[in-house]
Amino acid sequence: MSAPHRNVPLTGTPLGDADVDAVLEAYRSGWLTMGPRTERFEEAFAAATGAAHAVAVSSGTAAVHLALLAAGVGAGDEVIVPALTFGAVEDVVRACGATPVRCDIAGAHDHNADPADVADRVTPATRAILATHRWGYPCDMPALRATCDRHGLVLVEDAAQAILAGGVGAGDLTCYSLSGTKQLGVGEGGMVTAPAAAHAARVRSLRSHAMTSVTWDRHRGHAQSYDVVDVGFNYRLDEPRAALGLSRLGALAAEIRQRRAVVRAYRAAFADLQDAVVVPFTDGDVERSSHCCFGLVFASGGTRDAVCRDLGRHGIQTLREPDIAVGDRGTPRAGDVASRSARLPLSGSLDEGQVAAVVDAVRAALRR
Repeated sequence: MSAPHRNVPLTGTPLGDADVDAVLEAYRSGWLTMGPRTERFEEAFAAATGAAHAVAVSSGTAAVHLALLAAGVGAGDEVIVPALTFGAVEDVVRACGATPVRCDIAGAHDHNADPADVADRVTPATRAILATHRWGYPCDMPALRATCDRHGLVLVEDAAQAILAGGVGAGDLTCYSLSGTKQLGVGEGGMVTAPAAAHAARVRSLRSHAMTSVTWDRHRGHAQSYDVVDVGFNYRLDEPRAALGLSRLGALAAEIRQRRAVVRAYRAAFADLQDAVVVPFTDGDVERSSHCCFGLVFASGGTRDAVCRDLGRHGIQTLREPDIAVGDRGTPRAGDVASRSARLPLSGSLDEGQVAAVVDAVRAALRR
């Protein structure tokens, strides 16, 4: 049997004619590798986020990898990471030769790292804390900064889901994702911002094989050759994606406002279901979040799975949380939430009818 047509997709990337034209212009220019559009995109991104420096890279994963290397993370180090996060976070810690140390989350109502648990996991081998802003909701940056300052650690932010969220960007390096599922999706891409020029220069070098000049420099006559001064990577962002990001950046604030309106509608619709579901975070948190995702924590994993199946039969896409934290006895709250939570559709293009269809389907499934 073929899968049902999804009338309500989990997410979406709204593209206007101006966005398409920007990409076509990049292709027609004949310059497709990292060049002038990438430079302009970096400048505009830094201005939008209030960052001193911004460096475009090929993905959010690449952003975190290079940020950790720029922070000096290497063999024998430990990096504290949230147990409830995307698997790539731990992957890149290991790629640096370091060991990820999982910390627990605050609980079902707050899926971000518990600052007290983070502090308890610091050891002499700890080099950095990697703070993930879950679903676009900022974690407790002042508390994490205090721990870093007390122990001489580097604070790296995984803001893959939290572009333009309140309080984001206060770390030593901040990493963003531009994948197609994010608020500023360009297909694949990422960005690293930093207040320190030295950190930005390190990321900029490592993203392009640690070469002393890149193709665009040589094309403009700024260099005739290059040297390779370190072990680097091909983590460059190409010009068509940079052009799309630059075009979409101007509409990002409006996109987030639309997402916030959808989240407020969901929260109001599920407010009377406290015995059946937990709606994470608080109404007061909504204004600070940039709302990459919206999810519910159900009474049990079985209930969660049944609701997801029922919504699927109605053409409504959901996403069950990955079980990365399930079974980890050291992070019981993260394991509990991962075992019984799921995401519902959220994008700036959802209309009132689609939101109502999701709400009605969830409520009907919970009554079964």
